[in-house]
Amino acid sequence: MKEESKDPYIEEGGNDDLYEHFRFVADKGQQPLRVDKYLMNRIENATRNKIQKAAKDGNIYVNDVPVKSNYKVKANDVITVLFEHPPYEFLLVPENIPLDIVHEDSQVIVVNKPAGMVVHPGHGNYSGTLINALVFHFENLPENSSGRPGLVHRIDKDTSGLLVIAKTEEAMTHLSKQFFHKTTEREYVALVWGNVEADQGTIEGAIGRHPKNRLQNMVFEGEDAEAKGKPAVTHYKVLERFGYVTLVSCRLETGRTHQIRVHLKYLGHTLFNDERYGGNEVLKGTHFSKYKQFVENCFKILPRQALHARTLGFEHPETGKFLRFEAPIPEDMEACLEKWRNYAKHAME
Repeated sequence: MKEESKDPYIEEGGNDDLYEHFRFVADKGQQPLRVDKYLMNRIENATRNKIQKAAKDGNIYVNDVPVKSNYKVKANDVITVLFEHPPYEFLLVPENIPLDIVHEDSQVIVVNKPAGMVVHPGHGNYSGTLINALVFHFENLPENSSGRPGLVHRIDKDTSGLLVIAKTEEAMTHLSKQFFHKTTEREYVALVWGNVEADQGTIEGAIGRHPKNRLQNMVFEGEDAEAKGKPAVTHYKVLERFGYVTLVSCRLETGRTHQIRVHLKYLGHTLFNDERYGGNEVLKGTHFSKYKQFVENCFKILPRQALHARTLGFEHPETGKFLRFEAPIPEDMEACLEKWRNYAKHAME
């Protein structure tokens, strides 16, 4: 399954008064499946009743033709969900939210995003996002192909760290090309479960949507990997070892959704306290109650996945100079690391 980004306003096919909210293209190997079940597996926070009502109201289209909820999706079908109102994420409301601005000039803004802040509005998060803050603090930011002001890349809600924002159309084009051609520098630090065996290495594996858990991505292998996922490459290096957990540095060659989280789990080292991928359980260590209590305390100190976008480098759109910025590891993650340092130190004594 591939999700295509497209302007939300539909002009062709007689739907000139409808707005596109979702668009999916069924995989080549898609087995016949009711469209309501198909959409249930792909739209976050959707219920069967809502999807069936949308079909009953004539809002679900397959290949530009409205269908009922019992329509069987087939290979290469284009499924769209259209409504008379624009998606809420396109109704941007400026909000006076403080920003940690690391750098700003006439072309770009570099911000250090705190954990817990969503980058752009979407289902279930229509306010309090980085975009809401940006449109309050800055006027006339250029829109990307998805209609989002200034954005050329993003990081997950519970990941902290650096993002670059374009202030002009020229900067938007220039930066987007750099991300596309993989010439930017992006380094993350992550605390993962287990003792990572090699001091450094490279993880390669196509990443796509998990067929059974719509909120996860996974690595696909074999002949049909390219059909189910997109190529992804992550380089990692061990920074510190604490026995049951390891601090690693990750450099991205590609920028797939959840890439570091998925690749490290594929390697056998799920991110510490990554609830979505199972890292919020005690995955390594002893069975002693004191140890379990220690881990629970670490989870309380760091109530999110242990991932921070520490370094960001790119060529300035106007001067051509390569700029590199670094954001220190935030307090919650540093406090968790310090607890593990002390634990490892006492374990060795």
